[in-house]
Amino acid sequence: MEDYQTVSEALSGLKSRGFNLDFNLANGVLHSSSENIYLQPDDFSISELYRFEGMSDPGDNSVVYGIQSDKYHIKGVFVNAYGVYSDDISEELLKKLNTPG
Repeated sequence: MEDYQTVSEALSGLKSRGFNLDFNLANGVLHSSSENIYLQPDDFSISELYRFEGMSDPGDNSVVYGIQSDKYHIKGVFVNAYGVYSDDISEELLKKLNTPG
């Protein structure tokens, strides 16, 4: 795994290696608006994960996930805050995101 210093470096590095889709949370699942694909927790695996902690602002804490789906033959990225500032997500998706591999 690479050693990135910033979220933007991680996103750029992942994109250069084929993680081309951007995913966001939508109703407890991951959604790519460009492809209109909804990924349930069983539809993808996490192949890379990078945590970033803000030096002085806890609001800067985030996680960058490199995800892939064999079901849809796609790779993409998902960025999420963690800790107090994390998004409200389903328990099933939260378990998946907390157990990479």
